[in-house]
Amino acid sequence: MKKILVANRGEIALRVMKSAREMGIKTVAVYSEADRNSPHVRYADEAICIGPASSKESYLRGDKIVEVAKLLGVNGIHPGYGFLSENAGFARMVEEAGITFIGPTPEAIEIMGSKLAAKDAAKKFDIPMVPGSEGAITDVNEAIKLSEAIGYPVLIKASAGGGGKGMRVVNSTDELEEQMQRAQSEALSAFGDGSVFIERYVGSPKHIEVQVLGDNYGNIVYLFERECSVQRRHQKVIEEAPSSCLTPEKRAAIGKAAVDVARSCAYIGAGTVEFLVDEQLNFYFLEMNTRLQVEHPVTEMITGIDLVKEQIKVARGEKLEFTQDDLQMRGHAIELRIYAEDPMNNFLPDIGRLEQYRKPEGPGVRVDDGYEEGMDIPIYYDPMLAKLVAYGSTRTEAIDRMLRAIEDYRIVGVKNTLAFGRFVLQHPDFVSGKFDTNFVAKNYKPGYLISENEDEMQIAAMVANYLTDKPKKAKGTPNIQQATSGKSQWVKNRSSFRD
Repeated sequence: MKKILVANRGEIALRVMKSAREMGIKTVAVYSEADRNSPHVRYADEAICIGPASSKESYLRGDKIVEVAKLLGVNGIHPGYGFLSENAGFARMVEEAGITFIGPTPEAIEIMGSKLAAKDAAKKFDIPMVPGSEGAITDVNEAIKLSEAIGYPVLIKASAGGGGKGMRVVNSTDELEEQMQRAQSEALSAFGDGSVFIERYVGSPKHIEVQVLGDNYGNIVYLFERECSVQRRHQKVIEEAPSSCLTPEKRAAIGKAAVDVARSCAYIGAGTVEFLVDEQLNFYFLEMNTRLQVEHPVTEMITGIDLVKEQIKVARGEKLEFTQDDLQMRGHAIELRIYAEDPMNNFLPDIGRLEQYRKPEGPGVRVDDGYEEGMDIPIYYDPMLAKLVAYGSTRTEAIDRMLRAIEDYRIVGVKNTLAFGRFVLQHPDFVSGKFDTNFVAKNYKPGYLISENEDEMQIAAMVANYLTDKPKKAKGTPNIQQATSGKSQWVKNRSSFRD
């Protein structure tokens, strides 16, 4: 494999290209008109514009991407994540063009792309499941009968869904019909498939996922787990590896289950098996993502394995060079997704120009991004600016390094989630590890950040006044320490955590 095309944009395109370059492989970038000046375009050995800004006319045009690949003599196509990464039709189109798809087979993507089909496949290996319907449900009376048998609350979920779309929590029979219709309508609009199923609602779960890797010779390993419970709108914001709640025995059990799920669809390449984990550490299969995850860097940090390189090696027919017994965890890693969103206004996406953009550096800090100072943040794509990753020998050290990195990160021009990340990392529930997927709903209010910002501005103003007025300082004027001692308890807590 001498040349690969990366069918993606931004930070993940750069991430893949850097590993490919280390392997001596040439890279091709495809880009939309909006991304003409993107760093991934300049970094690639070759680059071709494939259409207007809209992803439907560019990054989702599999036919154009394959056409470019054939034109430039590409050997393989890496889909990254998002866009066409879990599109079985695209994977099949790539294969039919005589090009290697750097990912699983189209058949595996199809099976795991449907939550119902995925559960059917996993049942053959006795994977624990949340009690629920055997298949799609369309009849309201059948749904009522099942829900009463399972016990309320229940969760209605879109079979083809993700990201919280087509998902409804129902607390009683009176709500069921309306919520079922809404879930079906949303699922049809978002995924073109209105199929829904019902399962018991696990009220306070942790969301834990397991990284798996398989080759073409039947070898499948798990590279431990990632804790992904800090979410907003059912989408992950902070991830870490390993999870602080699993015992060694439970880690081995959930790892084996993940390998069995992968084996159920003859999986090859890198994939992720997701589980819900309840308060008693019982785990239930949720779904499988048949691609590289956004949060893959934390796994790389604790294992020392470059997952992109492993994807490429497997795609070109190599066997895994390690067994399960060879794999070890070292230290702890945390990732903060930095979005161009306003955490003080329901995390609404923001657009604008990066007037200032300075990345943090130092021991244990990694930044995967695809933007530079002076660039505009477009409205057409996911608003993620960067992934900030911190590594430490312990979880405490990883948190401390992440907090330092957040303070060192400079982003001016668009609202972003840096302050929200700091809030989470300093919260006692996060520090103790005693949190679940309801963390944001339970603990976060926009007013907390507003209060914190106001406190910091007041302190800065006091410091400035003290320095400029120092020669005229009156006898009874309080010093800086006295002036700031009345600030909110949250600011005091911030100081203690930082120390």
